[in-house]
Amino acid sequence: MTFSVPILVRGYELDTQGHLNHAVYHQYGEHTRWELLRAAGIDLDKFIASGVGAVVLESTIKYKRELRGGDEVTVTCAFEWPEGSKVFRFHHRIIKLDGTEAAEITVVAGAMDLTTRRLVADPAEHFRSLAEHPELLGL
Repeated sequence: MTFSVPILVRGYELDTQGHLNHAVYHQYGEHTRWELLRAAGIDLDKFIASGVGAVVLESTIKYKRELRGGDEVTVTCAFEWPEGSKVFRFHHRIIKLDGTEAAEITVVAGAMDLTTRRLVADPAEHFRSLAEHPELLGL
């Protein structure tokens, strides 16, 4: 199952050519990730109270089609949990209403212990312990 959120491209998000500003693609991914966590039962307060914070280590965008003001898109989000790794990945697709893929975003992230400032050894287990619906996280 792939989680998704509908988003309308707003005029104030555009660059001087009338395209969606490059930084906003990252914001769309971030918004979708938090909505997925919330749907899985992990809200921001619960996450912070766990003493662990999510950290982005790398974010890559492949632009495929332009987005302009008024375009309606669906932003998907799926987790990837490499076995034995301290990092995990989010995979996003930004899809226009006609099914055209506008962009792909891949984010490498970690779960950082806020006291030791180190990545936790098993981020999947940490997320599983917090989630009410771990299946939404691919767990």
